[in-house]
Amino acid sequence: MFTGIIECLGHVESVVREGANKRIKVASTISKDLRVDQSLSHDGICLTVVAHDGSTHTVVAVDETLSRSTIDLWVPGQSVNLERAMIAGDRLDGHIVQGHVDGKATCTAVKDVNGSIVLQFAIDTKFSPLLVDKGSVCLNGVSLTVIDPTDDHFQVAIIPYTWDHTNLSQITPGAQVNVEFDIVAKYLLRQIARYK
Repeated sequence: MFTGIIECLGHVESVVREGANKRIKVASTISKDLRVDQSLSHDGICLTVVAHDGSTHTVVAVDETLSRSTIDLWVPGQSVNLERAMIAGDRLDGHIVQGHVDGKATCTAVKDVNGSIVLQFAIDTKFSPLLVDKGSVCLNGVSLTVIDPTDDHFQVAIIPYTWDHTNLSQITPGAQVNVEFDIVAKYLLRQIARYK
């Protein structure tokens, strides 16, 4: 489990196709502290460390992950947001994030609003019941607050610190991001559907 508070940026060193999977090597300041079998969020995607050395670690993404996320677009040199799994007893500074990406959202606008940045995203309408104004959403692994959701769009406001310390600053209109909707909303929607 994660919180959506990014520890550092990693940089993709290589992406290699292995059958239906992709093996990805990432360089980061926390790679040296990782161990094999540890879960690590990469742009909001929970991936297992399969190898590491002093400055890099390697993960493998399976076909299901590739189909739901932006990993298929990753190239060497690209930056990714990294977060290690939460330690039991730590503060939950963001919100409960599983690292299980629900799909992709497409940026439709980037607006500078007196020092903060507002990003607008288009989503598949099937996800609209999972968004509420001032609720939580996770984009590229970052815990954010939803603004003005509609049936097919929503916005988030990015504070300068987050803008400077994550890869959200690299998003431009047309770019896709990984999106994970609030797990509580998903459970509630599932239960309501069962009782209808």
